[in-house]
Amino acid sequence: MTAKPVTFVLNTHWHFDHTGGNESFGKSGSIIVAHDNVRRRMDSEQLIEFLGMKTKPSPKAALPVITFSADTTFHLNGEEIHAYHAPRAHTDGDSVVLFRGSNVVHMGDIYFNGMYPFIDTSSGGTVDGVIAAADRVLAIADDRTKIIPGHGPLSNKAELKAYRDMLESVSGRIRQLIKDGRKLEEIVEAKPTADFDEKWGKGFIPPAKFAEMLTRNLLRGGK
Repeated sequence: MTAKPVTFVLNTHWHFDHTGGNESFGKSGSIIVAHDNVRRRMDSEQLIEFLGMKTKPSPKAALPVITFSADTTFHLNGEEIHAYHAPRAHTDGDSVVLFRGSNVVHMGDIYFNGMYPFIDTSSGGTVDGVIAAADRVLAIADDRTKIIPGHGPLSNKAELKAYRDMLESVSGRIRQLIKDGRKLEEIVEAKPTADFDEKWGKGFIPPAKFAEMLTRNLLRGGK
């Protein structure tokens, strides 16, 4: 991307596929910045319960050296870059990054474009938090805004709105099934995602696993 030294690295959350380069950047002198909870999780053993995956504490060189609780702003290359915390969304440490001058938003793994998302309940994530984070971006975006997802192709406001509405519809159906007394297996068998599967069900998480994930999230008070 550039021949110049990388001065700052901003992690959108703690997961290894988004922080795996931290150690190399840290050793080369980059200043790593993230939400408070990113450092806390990277500095201790974690279990991504839904994937059955344990992760060891990260090396000291990989840890963020500047953390924030609510938001922070960079003033670089003539650009104002504002990062703010999106509570209990994909995890408990997600940041959304606004490039104000360029009209670009990076949403990290809050947004999986064109596929069902992974919401890490064991790391404090909730479906309601993802929807709330999408609503906040939709409120500030316009039809020219470029929206960068954590996974999937470059996106825009209309596609983010479709993603947000899908999540609201599917989670609403599952809430009703839980209220009706259905058990986890019965909810998955009811196929609450059926009419969305053609568009969203061909990615990292297949439809049945997505229904299971949302059900477990909501049963654990995923609000």
